[in-house]
Amino acid sequence: MKLDDLDTPALLLDLEAMERNLAKMAAFFAQGPTRLRPHYKNHKSPVLARRQIDAGAIGMTCATLSEAEALVSNGITDILLSTELAGEPKIRRFVDLARLGELKAIVDNAKGAAALGVEARARGQAPQVLVNINVGQNRTGITPGEPAAELAQRARAEGLNVHGLMGYEGHLGHLPDGPDKERAYGEAMRTLMDSRSLVEARGIPVEIVSAGGTGTYRLSSRFPQITESQAGSYLLMDTNYASTCTDFDKALTVLATVISKTGEERLVVDAGLKSISGELGMPVLKSRDGLHLRKLNAEHGVIDIVGPHASLDVGDRIEIWVQYSDATVNLHDCMYGIRNGKVEEVFTLHG
Repeated sequence: MKLDDLDTPALLLDLEAMERNLAKMAAFFAQGPTRLRPHYKNHKSPVLARRQIDAGAIGMTCATLSEAEALVSNGITDILLSTELAGEPKIRRFVDLARLGELKAIVDNAKGAAALGVEARARGQAPQVLVNINVGQNRTGITPGEPAAELAQRARAEGLNVHGLMGYEGHLGHLPDGPDKERAYGEAMRTLMDSRSLVEARGIPVEIVSAGGTGTYRLSSRFPQITESQAGSYLLMDTNYASTCTDFDKALTVLATVISKTGEERLVVDAGLKSISGELGMPVLKSRDGLHLRKLNAEHGVIDIVGPHASLDVGDRIEIWVQYSDATVNLHDCMYGIRNGKVEEVFTLHG
């Protein structure tokens, strides 16, 4: 199948760039005590998840239960669910799913741990959990130190199988490399390590310490106690990450068609907010001088003609670099793997 055969808007994956990214990250984590547990939300493809595991990843990280269910149904069962569970329906779904593999939940409060414990005991289970610690992102996570150790003890008393800790330093991922980033990373991870010591002092073995992302993956070697990294964006690599993490190649675009050209000042394409995210910044056009994507509406992208040599017309195709991969992949049912200008694979997206 050729690109011209695709209807638009269509999500495109440069297979050669993706494969380089896959190999590079796998090689980095092949050495040392920290292993890779990539975030599934980056691509939502069970096929790509399997390739990451075949390349050395120990399992997958999921942001939602739906993602975890999609992976389990495709035979991938070593999963960390990195979002807290609340409400009986979700807790019940997790406990049911946990019977089918090595699933791990996170807890950051006593009420959530108690609710999970009640459901698990009623079903004769002891699900694996990690205590989620706030290492500076200030989103979720219990306060480091004694509060974290106390929660680990309470979760254990609820009958939960406390396997370790999670601390996500996502607030540091987009900082430019250098001493300031290294210093901030060290402070964040030391709070996690100090909490580990306090948890272990209460007689609870810490087998897993889960942290990290694409923007901080290189720094993980400074703390060999980190057992796994949740880096995920490296595989598809959007322009948002590429601005500060230059180790990987951009691989994801949206193919659009010019549907309107009125005069010599403006083009409109059929890709808008329903097919490409503008949440973290405006996407940019791939290999098109003299054109500027100015605005995204629901179904339209408005492009200003700012150079004298922009020759696109109605019916022509254009690729747009994805600015934020997680929020763009979520808008599509499939992703087309492209090599040498042809569609080589079609990845169905689940979860």
